[in-house]
Amino acid sequence: MREPASEPPAAERFARHVVETPYEALPPAAVAAAKSFILDTLGVAVAGAALPGAAKLCEAAGRWGKGNEASVLGTGVRLPAPAAAFVNGYQIHCQEFDCVHEGAVVHPMATVLAASLAFAQRAGNVSGRELVLAATLGVDVAVSLGIASRAPLRFFRPATAGAFGAVAALGKLARFAVPELVNAFGFVLGQVSGTMQPHAEGKALLPVQIGFNARNAVVAADLVATGMEGPTQVFEGRFGYLPLFEGDYELEPALAALGQRWRIAELSHKPFPCGRATHGGIEALLNLKVLHGFRAGEVERVTIHVPPLVAQLVGRPLVREPLPNYARLSLPYVGAVALLQGGVGLADFAAARLADPAIHALAARFAVVVAETADKNALLPQQVEVRLTSGRVYTQHLDAVLGSPEKPLAREEHLAKFEACWRAGPSGLSAARVRSLIAAVERLETLDNIARLLEHVRP
Repeated sequence: MREPASEPPAAERFARHVVETPYEALPPAAVAAAKSFILDTLGVAVAGAALPGAAKLCEAAGRWGKGNEASVLGTGVRLPAPAAAFVNGYQIHCQEFDCVHEGAVVHPMATVLAASLAFAQRAGNVSGRELVLAATLGVDVAVSLGIASRAPLRFFRPATAGAFGAVAALGKLARFAVPELVNAFGFVLGQVSGTMQPHAEGKALLPVQIGFNARNAVVAADLVATGMEGPTQVFEGRFGYLPLFEGDYELEPALAALGQRWRIAELSHKPFPCGRATHGGIEALLNLKVLHGFRAGEVERVTIHVPPLVAQLVGRPLVREPLPNYARLSLPYVGAVALLQGGVGLADFAAARLADPAIHALAARFAVVVAETADKNALLPQQVEVRLTSGRVYTQHLDAVLGSPEKPLAREEHLAKFEACWRAGPSGLSAARVRSLIAAVERLETLDNIARLLEHVRP
């Protein structure tokens, strides 16, 4: 759908919001959320650094040019800024443990922070306050594009919308003027990518696409710095982002909310390292098990009623030899794990667990049933029904999921997640640095240079 012609182009309105918003305009809740999600994102990036795919991407990125401008989180590797943004974007999202905006179906910090840290390290003089502000504004842009969609998910929105959020953050760090940031949005449009095919197949290309778009944001900012110009009808033009990638959209309400609603305070923490669409089912199953005291062996059938998007994203049955990326997005798999051991953790996607016959037997008793909703991007409500071999039936209905703003993680739970990610990271990461990193993020707005922060995130 077309936006009103009387308003300036959306790219200009986004750019004005980013360029003209000072740190002092941020409410305390937005600053607190930014610091919380920066810490969370650093944690999941460190955990991601231990996966074999991260080392492979470092090897590939090292062939694209030499340099030590920016660090790969959790490692001693340094790369040119675009390459570091690429690898860190992958590490943040590769275990499906990074924060998400549920209404937008976007993981904005994966691209925004991966690109911002690489860009800031290369610049060498970015303060903690500047990072908080840039991340907050980048999230505003990425989430606004996601919530504008009125269409079912057909491209990988965390990567595509995330690319524009990342370049918005870089534009703030680089102190771009409005025309320069509009140009940067244009250069991202020419590079934006993200297909849902690796999601359907459970392949690692899915998080690699986050890396592509974090890198592309750095490339776009560098092109603008040379004085080159890009297109200006970036979002609503005939061949712009929203008509091509979303099709049906309504951007005006999101644009009107800029500066009034701070989207970073609307993000959800993920308590489990799997698709957010699985979390309602996991939470309800755990609640029912505690409430009624049944054992996994007593379960005859689990039926989970979900919106169409949830069925599309995680309704897949468990296959005989699932890849980790496939299993993270299989509600029967993670639901069975939750019933058998009382939760879902990073270790549950290792080869031995993926082949566990007890998990496969229980997962075969799961059914995911579509319950139609008006909102094509809705993840809720969800209803879980557990039928026991005794004939007893227990149900739970969920309108909000643990980790969301409506049901936030306690600080202790958030920090416990961070520490678990740290322990799962590469060898050589000092346990003593956990508390020092937490303390550094807590006072992030007082740091004169984020290099002090990143000293803690390496062996």
